[in-house]
Amino acid sequence: MWNAWKRHWPEYGMEAAGLGLFMLSACSFATLLAYPGSAVHLALPDPTLRRGLMGLAMGLTAIGLIYSPWGKQSGAHFNPAVTFTFWRLGKIAGWDAGFYVLAQFIGGSLGVMLAAQLLRDPLAHPSVHYAVTAPGGFGLGWAFAGELVISFLLMSMVLRISNSLRLNRFTGLFAGTLVALYILLEDPISGMSMNPARTWSSALSARDFSAWWIYFSAPLAGMLLAAELYVHTRGRGAVRCAKLHHMNQKRCIFRCGFHAPALAGPDSGGAGS
Repeated sequence: MWNAWKRHWPEYGMEAAGLGLFMLSACSFATLLAYPGSAVHLALPDPTLRRGLMGLAMGLTAIGLIYSPWGKQSGAHFNPAVTFTFWRLGKIAGWDAGFYVLAQFIGGSLGVMLAAQLLRDPLAHPSVHYAVTAPGGFGLGWAFAGELVISFLLMSMVLRISNSLRLNRFTGLFAGTLVALYILLEDPISGMSMNPARTWSSALSARDFSAWWIYFSAPLAGMLLAAELYVHTRGRGAVRCAKLHHMNQKRCIFRCGFHAPALAGPDSGGAGS
């Protein structure tokens, strides 16, 4: 444990900061678009249009974080379900996975707390409610199914694109596009989380843990199912690394297959550390 911390604490901090910034962005745009006193809310009465703009904002936020220097080095998980899935695939050591998950919960929670200090009453207003993820009007069963499906599709995309030498560099663009589409299309069903730490962070400040089990179980189940299917069809060796975007010059702390001699080159990224 101590050895992992000494060697990889910068990556843990990057994961915490990444989800913290994502949550700060989510709270800010949710307030801007959903708070009844907001000029943007008043100018855009169509909820579908506002949801589309929220999706665009969060998709761009996700892309920016994935391609940021921090995202390139930590692997840009920002999600315990992603980290746990890569641990299940054998690409991340146990202590690293544990510290990643802890960092994600802490960072996300601090991000919402900072947003609460900056935005105050508008963020706490019932129409915004600290950007809490909650089941829509279709019920708990549909919310669970929605989270399961979108998590399955996201991880399926990540595994296929991030492990491709030709397409790896575009993983962040695909991920951000899916986030935007999910908020537009799936948000009315489950609130669109895919991320236990994201849900926890808003729920902690809002003191609202309604249906929390959906957002802890469905994303994990969906991503693990995607991983099992990928390994079954392509083999465990087809999973090269736990980074979403590996083709960069940042170090890689994972059990990485991109640094094999046959793959080495000026754009091959760092070797495992």
